[in-house]
Amino acid sequence: MLSYPAMIPLSSRTLNHLAERIRGHRQQRRSRWRRLEPGWQALLALAHLRNGDTYTRLAAGFEIGVATAWRYVQEALSLLVTAADDLATAMDRIRRLAYAILDGTLIPIDRVADQKPYYSGTHKHHGVNVQVTADAAGRLVWASPALPGSVHDLTAARTHGIIETLTRVNVMTFADKGYQRARGSVHTPFKRHRFRPKLSRRQKAVNRAHAKIRARGERAIATLKTWKILNKLRCCPRRATTIVQAILVLHHVEANRYAG
Repeated sequence: MLSYPAMIPLSSRTLNHLAERIRGHRQQRRSRWRRLEPGWQALLALAHLRNGDTYTRLAAGFEIGVATAWRYVQEALSLLVTAADDLATAMDRIRRLAYAILDGTLIPIDRVADQKPYYSGTHKHHGVNVQVTADAAGRLVWASPALPGSVHDLTAARTHGIIETLTRVNVMTFADKGYQRARGSVHTPFKRHRFRPKLSRRQKAVNRAHAKIRARGERAIATLKTWKILNKLRCCPRRATTIVQAILVLHHVEANRYAG
């Protein structure tokens, strides 16, 4: 088998952060000898999340078994998830923003036995729905737990309590037409319907301005999906939430924002 050096587009700050968590966990558990040092285990987990390397490739590259590679990655994910913010904690930061941008994205998955709930009629493939909140500069602030892909964006936002919470703290939020009946502090573009077949010139101008603002939210989704593992999840869909929350923690460490 051939091997080659590869690059992970992350800073040493992120590697050290994860390595320290792993080191502290081992000391707390008084773990015995491991095949990989904390730094190498952190590097393995980052290669899986950022580059999307499979367990087989990781096992070959780090000269360990496939089961060991899987176990090391799962351990790293569980440690990161403990530092993930819930909506209430994230809202403490969001309420200080000039405004927020709310959007949903579908993370593709492999077909599963009970595939009907995960099939998105909008995207025409299977996946999980994740709600993303961004600031005025299009920077990723928070991502919700994953729901089956058949769930509509508005339903997902209501299920997570996002709209209710944004309205309670009175944060002006921009969203697309999928959130049309959200009300509260969520602003959506004007939409044509049977009683309004044409939009006025003012309404069209408002929609154009709204689209320019909302487009910045696409940057946050693009930032989330720079973690290649999210190109297509090949694990149980129920693990999607753990992966997204772990990535969110690492993203904030990498951006040096909200890192605890």
